Amino acid sequence: MSLMPKRVMHRKEQRGKMKGNASRGNTVSFGMFGLQSMETAWVSARQIEAGRVAASHFLKEEGKVYIRVFPHKPITAMPAETRMGKGKGEVEYWAARVKPGTILFEIGGTSEDTAKAALNRIAHKMPVKTRLARRRMTV
Repeated sequence: MSLMPKRVMHRKEQRGKMKGNASRGNTVSFGMFGLQSMETAWVSARQIEAGRVAASHFLKEEGKVYIRVFPHKPITAMPAETRMGKGKGEVEYWAARVKPGTILFEIGGTSEDTAKAALNRIAHKMPVKTRLARRRMTV
């Protein structure tokens, strides 16, 4: 099941800049443990799905996996051996913009050891360096 938007206003997007740290989506909100990005990158829908499958397969029926990023950005590419000047290529895949501090995945309803092991499996699928983040208890 490939993640992508149902409808978009514009089919193709420019690449853009990804400066600074994440100001939104940078705290663990749903589960007890999260996987936090430490680099800037585009995470493709296939990589997100691979992480989800790895975690849910490891957890089996125990716990719940929350995906905190969604691939909104269309990434285009021209076919190989195509000459310049024929316009912008077609959409190859969809990607999520990830900045340092973004929580990618969260896990709740399991012990810390199980959650760490599951998040470690997800981290191997991601194109960015990550770290474990815990939920901060507010009073």
